[in-house]
Amino acid sequence: MSATDLRGQIDLLLLSVLVAEPAHGYRVIERLRERSEGAFDLTEGTVYPALHRLERSGLLESHWSDDAPRRRRVYAVTQAGRGSLATRRRDWAAFAGAMQAVIAQ
Repeated sequence: MSATDLRGQIDLLLLSVLVAEPAHGYRVIERLRERSEGAFDLTEGTVYPALHRLERSGLLESHWSDDAPRRRRVYAVTQAGRGSLATRRRDWAAFAGAMQAVIAQ
């Protein structure tokens, strides 16, 4: 599935992946791919700008980590991000339910 297909849902996906455990950008991409069984194989050019935007909006925070052989920026969900994620999950469930009601006919 392309980034265009996921327009409007990237934030929900990124927050969902990061809420359990902070991670660097490439690990976020791997988790998306793994959890979606390959359906969400997004590029760095899609994920990193979204991570930066979420950080600017206060939903993520980040710090530099020297744990790996090279320095990496690790992202974590803020308290505001957790609240936003809860709202986005409710909105998604309502949307998916309404879609299912229409297309299942």
